[in-house]
Amino acid sequence: MEKSINAIMPGLCARVVVAEGDKISKSQEIAVINCMKTEISVPSEYNGVVKKIISKEWDELQVGDPMIIIETAE
Repeated sequence: MEKSINAIMPGLCARVVVAEGDKISKSQEIAVINCMKTEISVPSEYNGVVKKIISKEWDELQVGDPMIIIETAE
């Protein structure tokens, strides 16, 4: 089943710390959002495999924008 990890706050995608095909676990940092010179970690809500990275470095994000698609067994 595919699940989307969405932006938790508005800002810029400072970096994505996973690659397509990586196995990830719940609560693992998968990206970082820069908001007003503060870096906020974006954790995974699921265990699974990174299927597609949507957000690239310095993309502007709004709350709820999809960042990464995860393939889960849930």
